[in-house]
Amino acid sequence: MSKIHAEHVFTSESVSEGHPDKVCDQISDAVLDACLEQDPESRVACETLVTTDLVVISGEITTNAKVHWEKVARKAVKEIGYTDSSVGFSDDQCKVFICIHSQSPDISQGVTAGQGLHREQGAGDQGMMFGYASNETKELMPAPILYAHKIVEELARLRKTDPKKYRFLRPDAKSQVSIKYKGGKPVRVETIVVSHQHTPDMSRSWLEGVVRQVSKKVIPAQFMKGNIKYHVNPTGKFVVGGPNGDTGLTGRKIIVDTYGGVGSHGGGAFSGKDPSKVDRSAAYMCRYIAKNIVAAKLAEKCEVQVAYAIGVAEPLSINVDTYGTGAIEDDAKLEKIIREIFDLKPATIIKTLGLKTPSKNGWSYCKAAAYGHFGRNIFPWEKTDRVDALKKAAAKYMKCCCGTC
Repeated sequence: MSKIHAEHVFTSESVSEGHPDKVCDQISDAVLDACLEQDPESRVACETLVTTDLVVISGEITTNAKVHWEKVARKAVKEIGYTDSSVGFSDDQCKVFICIHSQSPDISQGVTAGQGLHREQGAGDQGMMFGYASNETKELMPAPILYAHKIVEELARLRKTDPKKYRFLRPDAKSQVSIKYKGGKPVRVETIVVSHQHTPDMSRSWLEGVVRQVSKKVIPAQFMKGNIKYHVNPTGKFVVGGPNGDTGLTGRKIIVDTYGGVGSHGGGAFSGKDPSKVDRSAAYMCRYIAKNIVAAKLAEKCEVQVAYAIGVAEPLSINVDTYGTGAIEDDAKLEKIIREIFDLKPATIIKTLGLKTPSKNGWSYCKAAAYGHFGRNIFPWEKTDRVDALKKAAAKYMKCCCGTC
């Protein structure tokens, strides 16, 4: 969406917490949360695999925390809703294999302050990370991915809060939302696709009614006009699902986790990684910066990219793109403002966003592992507390002296 077309349709998908890959993401992040709660200095790179009645937890973990890995995994599976052994995957019947060892000392010395070639805490890996924001929704998120998330999230809420009425629904589900844009702005929903795992006795027409009801609830009325096409369980049925229907792995839903295909992606996944891994922490920081820029009305759309070398604290580069919507004529000047206001060293990112102590601040990484890491104000990287500082810094580059034009 780097170009503003006269008219086009853009589609994004989401998956529910019961999707096999999302089960893995949540288990990996539940392990991370458990480690950080006891030991904020934990180094965690946790990968999970799930399939029929099996959970495999592997990776590199160095921590002083005493964590019962199996209990953490079973609790995560139970909270998702896999409690019925007849579906081929359940919290009390699945086998759990643990294959964990400590972090490589070669990596550790590069990301521990006072060790390695550089004295400061360096990045936990090389690579580039992106953050994005747009004023097309109040959450400052692209509309297609935002509403795709909201549909499956609301279906899960109904399944859990009213299990008698929605007894037909099982945890695995996917959604897809196609939205028509005119002049770069969303104008209406074109198509909604939902595939939802269900019991054998469910009526497909019943599910279609529920999907229509949920869609109208979570998507603003201004977009729900005209002849919207619905495709609900378009194969006819979806009884076999979850890890019994498809093997899941941590980190396979990176576009679902971010912006639904809008903007760029550096390729790194989030879940199971402690914040010394810039794949995660720097991507959160880039969203924080981009969202504050859009909230400050310095751009209608904004993408921020940073790049790092493993073991090096300072980012190698910072790039900002406002897609021609910036209030400042030259995006290079906005880059200077970013450097002036935001410290992008890994240690400072972690401190700024409180990434080592989520439980003390009322959030969890596991919560981020389903329904998107961005667009929900429960997370610290969604704050817009740098708006005034950005406006003040931008004033010298504006044609008007007030800093808000």
